[in-house]
Amino acid sequence: MEIDRLDGRTPNQLRPLACSRNVLNRAHGSASWCQGDTKVLVAVYGPKAGTKKNENPEKACIEIIWKPKTGLSGKLEREYEMILKRTLQSICILTLNPNTTTSVIIQVVNDDGALLPCAINAACAALVDAGIPLKYLAVAICCCLAESGYVILDPSKLEEQKMKAFAYLVFPNSVLSIHPEEQLQVGGEPMEHGIITSVTQGAMSVDDYLHCLERGRAATAKMSAFLRKSLQPQLPIDSSKAGLVDKIFGYNILQLY
Repeated sequence: MEIDRLDGRTPNQLRPLACSRNVLNRAHGSASWCQGDTKVLVAVYGPKAGTKKNENPEKACIEIIWKPKTGLSGKLEREYEMILKRTLQSICILTLNPNTTTSVIIQVVNDDGALLPCAINAACAALVDAGIPLKYLAVAICCCLAESGYVILDPSKLEEQKMKAFAYLVFPNSVLSIHPEEQLQVGGEPMEHGIITSVTQGAMSVDDYLHCLERGRAATAKMSAFLRKSLQPQLPIDSSKAGLVDKIFGYNILQLY
């Protein structure tokens, strides 16, 4: 049975996506990411000398600061910071700049659903813009489970409130490696089978979760292919920023079905 969505999208259809880089002059790297009416702006500063307390000085440190649209940060924002930090640490090459700290500032511009995946996508684009060395890039998506058991992708805020459960999933989005002769691994699995981060909320069976995983991976694979094919050739080579895949994020708007 098909589920009717308020904006007329099909269950697998993502909202229009838009990404722009280098939007802040004083940051070492920056990016904005939009999914429908959800928009996040990210600034990256660093790497700068020294690490935070309780961090390993033999590796680089990633600091996340989440700034809500209004008001002060609370428990939810602290949780988002923790998830983002673990996600970004897993994709950054932390041994290249030991005893340094890179600060990633997340500014919520508008929240109309799937806020955390939007922030993760924006953060990855900003890290590339800052020239932070990465193992691979990542694409995040939100999968929601309706009371009927149907799965929908990239929900709006109103859809999120009506869902039984949802999962935030982050997948590696590049088949390119800094060592082309080696096969990339994510959590011991080949990259095409790997997952970087998984966060669930609400009651969800194992079968439902696996269904979300399958649908989410399929959707992010399409987005990844589109970005690599459509964005990379449009931008000039900039040797001063040597991320894993230079200039893979430029500016574009897309609609995925």
